[in-house]
Amino acid sequence: MPRFSMRPRSGVTTDDGRDPRVHTDFAHLRGLERVGRTLSLLPRQPARSVLNGRHGSRLRGRGLDFLELRGYLPSDDVRNIDWRVTARTGEPHVRVFTEERDRPALFVVDQRMSMFFGSRHAMKSVTAAEAAAILAFAVLAQRDRVGGIVVRDPAIQQFRPASSRVGVMRFLQGLADANLALHAAAEADAPTSLDAVLEAVARLASRDHLVVVLSDFDVIGPRSERLLSALCRHNDVVLAPVTDVLAERLPDDLRQTVSDGKLQALLDTRSARVREALEQVSVARRETLLEWQRRYGLSIAPLSAGEETAPQLRRLLGTGRRTARDAGRTGQEAGRVAGQESHERRAQP
Repeated sequence: MPRFSMRPRSGVTTDDGRDPRVHTDFAHLRGLERVGRTLSLLPRQPARSVLNGRHGSRLRGRGLDFLELRGYLPSDDVRNIDWRVTARTGEPHVRVFTEERDRPALFVVDQRMSMFFGSRHAMKSVTAAEAAAILAFAVLAQRDRVGGIVVRDPAIQQFRPASSRVGVMRFLQGLADANLALHAAAEADAPTSLDAVLEAVARLASRDHLVVVLSDFDVIGPRSERLLSALCRHNDVVLAPVTDVLAERLPDDLRQTVSDGKLQALLDTRSARVREALEQVSVARRETLLEWQRRYGLSIAPLSAGEETAPQLRRLLGTGRRTARDAGRTGQEAGRVAGQESHERRAQP
């Protein structure tokens, strides 16, 4: 039989007896600021970052404001030469721009019951909450506004982007409250669809936002793709699918009774038919996200609840050490696009 015990992050429970692998709290999320300040979500990304253009997407930046028109200097980019003024004056002139300082970020964090699952290191809900906190502090350190949407069943809690620490702390408190409310005995509500989530995002992020969605994407609605397409036209969108190791590879000797609080069923993976049907759900979900990446140029940053969150974010953003396992995981979601683009460049004369 497979082992379902999870290794504690600190080796002990918290003072109130809470297991940090199962639930997180405001104090822990607030304590991730030091990690967040070591990361960057600015448009200039390391070569290995999943947000770099070679991985199928690129952060578009904050926009440019025209500053002045002046004579050309040897260090200037020739692409900024104003050819009309150059032709009129007989001397090369360049247009100088300054980058807009404000580029709000909106973190959409799934805290529904489907995220309350973990087989090795932590619950998916904990991994999503930790990642959102770390990235929120990274954006705050860039002096950009931070906002969030906490997705629960069946409610959605919205926090408008703000540039103050108070705003970030309010978002993290709401995130911690939602996480602590998850428990196995909770009554099964109708799950919140991705349609409702994307509609809420569109109301807060009309344009020029960085939108990061941390979810298991288990309820994709009939209008999800159309809503996502409209969102990608005017914003940078990053999808961060949070998975568990059991979703990546099911054991072939698992026999377990599962329940949603009202109905229960026997899950027996000794049956090849059962195993294939369950694995097909994960494959179809992954293929849907990859298709969205190809169509709309968004980024995919996969996270696993089977290991610590901070090292994963460092590797995804190109600032941490990569392993063979990382290469395999990111190769499925983002590497296919990178390889295709590399092949096309080599084929060009």
